[in-house]
Amino acid sequence: MKFKLLIYILLAAGLVALVTYRIIDNKKENSQGNRKGGSQSAITVDGLVLRPQEFSENLSLSGSLEANEQLELRSEISGIVEKINFKEGSKVSKGQVLFQVNDLELRAQLAKVQTAQKLASENVRRAKLLLEKEAISQEEYDIAEADFQFARAESQLVAAQLAKATVRAPFSGKIGLRYISQGSYVTPSTPIASLVNTDQLKITFSIPEKYSSQIKLDDKITFTTSNSKETQTATIYAVEPEVDIATRTLKMRAIANNREGKLIPGTFANVLLPLEIVNDALLVPTESLIPIQNGKKIFVSEGGLAKEIIVETGARTENSVIVLSGLKSGDTILTSGVMMLKNGSPVKVNLSKPASNSKS
Repeated sequence: MKFKLLIYILLAAGLVALVTYRIIDNKKENSQGNRKGGSQSAITVDGLVLRPQEFSENLSLSGSLEANEQLELRSEISGIVEKINFKEGSKVSKGQVLFQVNDLELRAQLAKVQTAQKLASENVRRAKLLLEKEAISQEEYDIAEADFQFARAESQLVAAQLAKATVRAPFSGKIGLRYISQGSYVTPSTPIASLVNTDQLKITFSIPEKYSSQIKLDDKITFTTSNSKETQTATIYAVEPEVDIATRTLKMRAIANNREGKLIPGTFANVLLPLEIVNDALLVPTESLIPIQNGKKIFVSEGGLAKEIIVETGARTENSVIVLSGLKSGDTILTSGVMMLKNGSPVKVNLSKPASNSKS
């Protein structure tokens, strides 16, 4: 019995040794097969060699166009509109008469108070002569002088009201649609028309507070509008003194020339704000980046194999992204077929030109 048991033990040990040997041998064969056949099963991908480039970082923002000067015309006094001296949609000059409110009553009042003023003036002259002859007291002279000053003030008041009957353009601009006709009764609350100066337009926009230190007065910006792709230029001339607490943004305003009249107040503006210039930026195509849970990764070619690298990215353009860390100049990054790659996959790389630094 002991002899048979010994034989069984030896047979079991031999079987275990044989199985272990076959497993180790298979692993070696697979490893050698991978090394021998790696070039045959390599995935063909596109790639490029990273080279430092100059990169102009731009901030794309939304803004709105506003007229440089704009108001709603109204009459300061009530009355019947006697004359309208403008056409809808026409240009007017500063000081030009726009419309006239009937002023017959005011003229009659002015004539009345001017007559009273003349009489008061003559009374003061006579009182002064009598005072010099001590024919009247100082008090009587002071009363005559006060009557004259009151009459003169009344005259000035009516004259000021009379002047308001003629409405003039406070600045040069373009008249919009009118809401009255000749013969209409108007009051100070009646809208007449809009007057807009569009020779220059304001662009109002807000920037994130982290960029506030990079922007200063007289900086240039470019912008396009929703109705035109033509790039326009404007100059920053005013900045709010504090950051909006609710949005954490800083509001600023730029002004642009519009003498050709191509820009329309109230339209949307896509503002491009230039920030800092990076002289040695590493730009990679957007399609080469793979989003992962905690950031982004990219594949580089190293010794014929794909190597996975976690990168930190910064500003982006239309086609490229600036890489802040993880890569260095001279690295060969893989730009196509990256979703099929794994860390250590054999690759055959077709090199192309470096990424473009076109602005966003």
